[in-house]
Amino acid sequence: MKPTRRRTPRTATTLTTALIFALTATACGDDGSTTGEEGPGKGTITFWDNNGGPRTKIWKQIIAKFEDKYPDITVKYVPIPITNVQSKYDTAIQSGGDSLPDVGGVGTAYLANLVAQGALDPVIDRIDDSALKGKLIKNMVESVRAAGGDDKELYSVPTSANQGTLWYRTDLFKAAKLPAPDSWENFYKAADELTDRGGNKFGFTLRGGAGSIAQALDMMYAQSGISSFWDGDRTTLDDPRNVAALEKYIALFKKVTPAADLNNDFAKMVAQFDQGDIGMLQHNLGSYVDHIRLLGKDKIAGIPLPPSRAGAARTIVSNPVDGLGLFKASKNKAAAWKFIEFAASPEMNSLWNEDVGAIPANVGAADDDWIAKAPPTKAALESLNDPRTKVVQLPYYLPDWNNISKADNEPSFQKVLLGRLTAKAFCDKVANELNAAQADWKKHQN
Repeated sequence: MKPTRRRTPRTATTLTTALIFALTATACGDDGSTTGEEGPGKGTITFWDNNGGPRTKIWKQIIAKFEDKYPDITVKYVPIPITNVQSKYDTAIQSGGDSLPDVGGVGTAYLANLVAQGALDPVIDRIDDSALKGKLIKNMVESVRAAGGDDKELYSVPTSANQGTLWYRTDLFKAAKLPAPDSWENFYKAADELTDRGGNKFGFTLRGGAGSIAQALDMMYAQSGISSFWDGDRTTLDDPRNVAALEKYIALFKKVTPAADLNNDFAKMVAQFDQGDIGMLQHNLGSYVDHIRLLGKDKIAGIPLPPSRAGAARTIVSNPVDGLGLFKASKNKAAAWKFIEFAASPEMNSLWNEDVGAIPANVGAADDDWIAKAPPTKAALESLNDPRTKVVQLPYYLPDWNNISKADNEPSFQKVLLGRLTAKAFCDKVANELNAAQADWKKHQN
């Protein structure tokens, strides 16, 4: 393998993060005592699962297969609850890095934080020298690259992604003689015609509680067709076309949706859809298992959100991409990389994603039987692989992204639903905060 290129990550750094990075570099031996060591390529490596519990069983299967293939390598599996994983990484980094794993599950939502603290090794050269070269879905690779804040490097090997999906009740559509909601015209027509408020029947259910802004962004960009989150250093969120799309979306509230949507998080929204007479739901592939369990395959279908107009390229807002990171403090990177390469191989990547119901990153899994038997996943994979598809990369690299897109503005979104704040005022508020965050990130980038 040729030497790994070393580049300075172009990421946002607050004063606190910079201090943490400095402490980490000192504690880990910035003289090269650990950085760059490939190690013996055998022995024990530690793997942190970033969603320990729900995925423990499948990871143990993959680890067993890996250890069969590489009997001189043992993988110590450590399940970390998804709600604690970012703080767990931060604590390990701040304590000097010695307790960090060799390999860890890393999602794009917190990737920039790890890159800013110098915790991860870049992996482009390793991918190029491996069987993974040219085998990872390009849109997923770009999402990981963008989330890391470095336009020339990659700090995680993508393994899976989710995608916004428009779920609809095929039995209700058939009874009403309605076409599938594969265009926005069909979507809005069905939302109206499937609603009978007196009979407690609704055409659509939306998310007004926790996580509401993420799904609003899905609907906005899909309808507007705007293909980039930034125009220079200013966000397109407040573009008039996005404002108009948001106005159409919020106009659905209480007209064709239950009033309870105001406070529904994803769990309540999905349960309401699966247990009631509601025609459509916009969520992601993660709820597929629930729909099948409660409704059955003959009553449910899922498709990507429609393109902005007939014949236009589909516009998709990036969903978090899960991946595997190689930690810089590892003293056995040769063995750790073997594990990453094995886990991301077509067979293992397919096995893992079939179990969790996500889109596999390895293109070699695209034709596997389980995908053909899961039409929503197949449709999502095809749309993600379509060269015409435009993916709007959300700025996960911004330190303030989570606050701005979640807790800080979700109450304001509820005011929009209630008519106490206009869609334009909401978009302007969020856009101003994002523009300021982007300016701050640019200021500290280098």
